[in-house]
Amino acid sequence: MPEQSAPEELRAIAPKLVDVTNDVLFADVWQRPGLSPRDRSLVTVSVLAALYRGEQLPYHLGVALENGLSVDELSEAITHLAFYAGWPNAMTAITQLKKAAEARAS
Repeated sequence: MPEQSAPEELRAIAPKLVDVTNDVLFADVWQRPGLSPRDRSLVTVSVLAALYRGEQLPYHLGVALENGLSVDELSEAITHLAFYAGWPNAMTAITQLKKAAEARAS
C-alpha cells in the first residue's frame, strides 16, 4: 500500500486533525488485517463516490489503482453504485476515474 498521510500544510491550522489522520486512520485503521488494502480502497472509493466527496475522491482513486484495483473494476463499482447512490454521483466519480487513468497512462 502506498504511504498515506494527511497534507502537512493543514498542520498549521489543524494539527490534531493531521495527527489523528496519520496515527489513527492511516497507521491503524488502514493497516488492520481484516481487509486487504485493495478491499479498503474499493470501500473507500465507493463511499466517497456515493457521498459525493469529490475533493477526496481523486486521491483515493490513485491509491486504489496503486493497491491493485483496475480501472475496469473501479468503473464497474461506480456503475453499480449509480443505481444506489445516484446518477450525478456516479458521473462525477467516473469523470475523476477517467482523469486518474489518463494521468497514470502518461
